[in-house]
Amino acid sequence: MYRIKEIFYTLQGEGSHAGRPSVFCRFTSCNLWTGREKDRHRAICKFCDTDFVGTDGPGGGRFATAADLASAVAKAWAGKPHPRSRPYVVCTGGEPLLQLDAEAVDALHSEGFEVAVETNGTQAAPEGIDWICVSPKAGGQLVLASGHDLKLVYPQVGAEPELFEDLDFDRFLLQPMDGEDLVANTKAAIEYCLDHPQWQLSVQTHKFLGIR
Repeated sequence: MYRIKEIFYTLQGEGSHAGRPSVFCRFTSCNLWTGREKDRHRAICKFCDTDFVGTDGPGGGRFATAADLASAVAKAWAGKPHPRSRPYVVCTGGEPLLQLDAEAVDALHSEGFEVAVETNGTQAAPEGIDWICVSPKAGGQLVLASGHDLKLVYPQVGAEPELFEDLDFDRFLLQPMDGEDLVANTKAAIEYCLDHPQWQLSVQTHKFLGIR
């Protein structure tokens, strides 16, 4: 059984694939926060800005099999076929690796999708995922220490960039923490990247564009 908050077609807003047409498959539940405001003060990750509670979002629900889930994702893809294009699904959350397994990855591949995951890195990943983006959180035990993007929300006390930059990732991205200090955080992230060019700036373009 896969519990999904929502499935929708949009442009990827963050990371190395920013701007790429994608189906977002948002899994419910996270091991670093319940998703309920009453619990935020005691969460490991206190700054999450995503609603991943329940299965009541567009395209959401409970899917009994991997094939059922993959079929729902395929129905959400609205791009026209082209030789230069491959359907792309971003498995996100919550924490998708609490549920995403090899069977689901295989089923998504069978529907023609390139499979990406956005994870906090505290869970092992199944084989076969095409793109792994890890976003470490201070206080979370990092298990997944290799992948494609390491996308660090900045600043975080206890999760400073230098703690991660020797890990086995292709790109190291610094993303300003959203909220009331966004302007100051963006300035600080820009300055850090300029001083430490092994890091690239990542911004949440979907928020500027007004899309999901």
